[in-house]
Amino acid sequence: MLDGKVYAKGWSPNDVLWANFDASKIKPWMLNAIKTAALVEYNAPDYVTYLKRIFKDSGSDTLAAIDEWGREESQHGKTLGRWAEMADPSFKFDETFARFHKGYRPAHFANPHDVSVRGSRRAEMIARCVVESGTSSYYSAIKDATDEPVLKEIAGRIAADEFRHYRLFYETLHKQDEPDLPFWKKLQVAVARVNESDDDELSYAYYCAVVPADQVATVPYVRAVYAKAGYNTTLRIYRRRHIAKLTQMVAKAVGADPHGRLTKLAEALLWRMLRLRAGLSGAPKQAAA
Repeated sequence: MLDGKVYAKGWSPNDVLWANFDASKIKPWMLNAIKTAALVEYNAPDYVTYLKRIFKDSGSDTLAAIDEWGREESQHGKTLGRWAEMADPSFKFDETFARFHKGYRPAHFANPHDVSVRGSRRAEMIARCVVESGTSSYYSAIKDATDEPVLKEIAGRIAADEFRHYRLFYETLHKQDEPDLPFWKKLQVAVARVNESDDDELSYAYYCAVVPADQVATVPYVRAVYAKAGYNTTLRIYRRRHIAKLTQMVAKAVGADPHGRLTKLAEALLWRMLRLRAGLSGAPKQAAA
């Protein structure tokens, strides 16, 4: 995954070569991105509770896999948070996460029902495949975009985990004893989950990451403002090849040809959507690779 290295499952923060940290190679916009990602990743326990409620009768192996996924996601958040604290000693990860967690509580997390908000367990797994497609491509993009050695290593490790998570959810999708969904429904679920990236989770995480607690009274949260700022940061990280990989993985999850015309069209539309949400138009010169 990184300079010829393939990171295996089961690593811990103690395996990271923290001594290689080089503060001179930190870019402020990348630091904002990592703080944001740390908060979102560390929020995994709420997702675990929700998923285990939906899949409560799917067998002990599935429930154990969900638990393991949650532990790995939380570890990602803690590791990224540690890096962010090294890069910015004024940043307090635990305190910032507590603020984020208090302010972001999706309704379906508190819903006691055991039916997925997507309508079925198959639809839920398609949505999870969409998320893991995004995270695996995102951390691959971070790995490629940063020159800071420790962050490059961490991003490589997390990207490898996220590819494995995609495979887990893809396999879980096809283990369900529910009737298969028609293609149009799968596509609808995938598109809806992509559009949910515009909800409060990422924008509020970005706000908590960049606005210190003592400035909240004078710098209020405005979703549109911080969503746009987050998309601008994302576009400084992504390259078109990362978007291509993302859409290919989503296409596989919905049963489309990963290299077909529909997937290529989806790639172009997603790239354009990201730029529009960032308030940009046209194609950036550095994004062609």
